[in-house]
Amino acid sequence: MPSIDFTMRVWRGDATGGAHKEYRVPVDEGMVLLDVVHRLQANQVHDLAVRWNCKAGKCGSCSAEVNGRPRLMCMTRMDVFQPGETITISPMRTFPVIKDLVTDVSYNYEKAKQVPAFKPGPADPDGKRRMFQEDIDRGQEFHKCIECFLCQNVCHVIRDHEDNKGGFAGPRLFVQLADLEMHPLDTDDRLELIKDKAGIGFCNITKCCTEVCPEHIHITDNAIIPLKERVVTEYYDPITWAWRKLTGRK
Repeated sequence: MPSIDFTMRVWRGDATGGAHKEYRVPVDEGMVLLDVVHRLQANQVHDLAVRWNCKAGKCGSCSAEVNGRPRLMCMTRMDVFQPGETITISPMRTFPVIKDLVTDVSYNYEKAKQVPAFKPGPADPDGKRRMFQEDIDRGQEFHKCIECFLCQNVCHVIRDHEDNKGGFAGPRLFVQLADLEMHPLDTDDRLELIKDKAGIGFCNITKCCTEVCPEHIHITDNAIIPLKERVVTEYYDPITWAWRKLTGRK
């Protein structure tokens, strides 16, 4: 099939400001959006900044907003667009722009440093540790996270309120915390951190994070809501409070 020219509106600029600029780029059958960006970079805009690595939907590097929707560019096939339509590519809005389509996502790594590592208890007398398969299965989907930070990008708690970033971890970190909290061998207690430093109470479960996850992790239902339930039981449940009062147990 012959190439079809698409109009690409690509954001160009840096931390001081910028704007979308239009380019006409020929698109061949079977290309993905990242291919088109690379063709634009190679032939017309040699200094275009774009972050990428695997081009297989596993590194999470090429996150961007495409026609207003957060996507991985390497997993966005060009045949989902109408022939010749204008495609707008913007950097992730929630994070500071470094240059063009590249944003500073270090906020997420700083938050990750606050999460205590996996802390197993002592091994069984024979030196082994045993778990039920269903316990392993429960957290398996959390391991699929590729840290594309699209969920962080759409989370309105940090997207629309810059001042919340200090006290809110965001959905990616809630997935990590849920994985640790649900691990049958972990002995650490992170509920105070989840309530205070991670700020899970700010989340009002709109499920926008789940909708954009390229790995189809059920972030809201399987990570955030169970963590909320644990926090409520620990700190706000009157029955739990009364039981502790009567028994003297924590």
